[in-house]
Amino acid sequence: MTKQLKISLSFIIALAFYACNSEEVSSSNVGKNVPEDVSPTITGLVEDVLTKEQQDALSPDSVVKILAEGNTRFINNDLTARDHSMQVRKSTLAQFPKAIVLSCVDSRVPVEDVFDRGIGDLFVARVAGNFVNEDILGSMEFACKVSGSKLILVMGHEHCGAVKAAIDDVKLGNITPMLQKIKPAVELVEYEGERNSKNQEFVHMVSESNVKNTIEQIRLKSPILKEMEENGEIKIVGALYDMDNGKVNFVE
Repeated sequence: MTKQLKISLSFIIALAFYACNSEEVSSSNVGKNVPEDVSPTITGLVEDVLTKEQQDALSPDSVVKILAEGNTRFINNDLTARDHSMQVRKSTLAQFPKAIVLSCVDSRVPVEDVFDRGIGDLFVARVAGNFVNEDILGSMEFACKVSGSKLILVMGHEHCGAVKAAIDDVKLGNITPMLQKIKPAVELVEYEGERNSKNQEFVHMVSESNVKNTIEQIRLKSPILKEMEENGEIKIVGALYDMDNGKVNFVE
């Protein structure tokens, strides 16, 4: 027998042996449950969204408390597990958010995460420097008067680029007229030190002044929201988000 023939015969025998064993293994599994990969179950998964009845039962003060508690969970890296796909489906036909938050556009301020809120919990308006204009005021009126939200939260943040640009009187394209909405907050701050963006103390003071000025503008330019606040239907409050630790500090 030639060497080439021996190699061919050995290959055929090995192939037959493999086929037999494969058949045997396959037949041994017939009728038996073969376990599949199962994703771990997430306990406490939130699927529901706020209903109108639940929204009606809220008070403005209770919403402030809910947001503060959510911010504590955010700081502690203890965010609530949520089934966002289910929440999307359950909120398709209606929404009853607790509040509307006016925030800066800054990517480091993820509003829903900061307050540990899910889909259908918050209206969020964002603009660089968290000021109000006609469009945002209309959005706030829709959120509160039409959709039943109990709270308007104006939330600025530390190290705000828009505030710094307003302080330094930056001139650039459409940024120039935008900063005119923030400049009154700069002028309202009484401060004897260096009034520039390198002075963090001054930047903090202007950021807080900007939040307070925005709140006053809401009351001044929206009779609807002013009346709702006076009747106790809503509250208009301010806050500053601290980028160093994630804490939201409510402004008196």
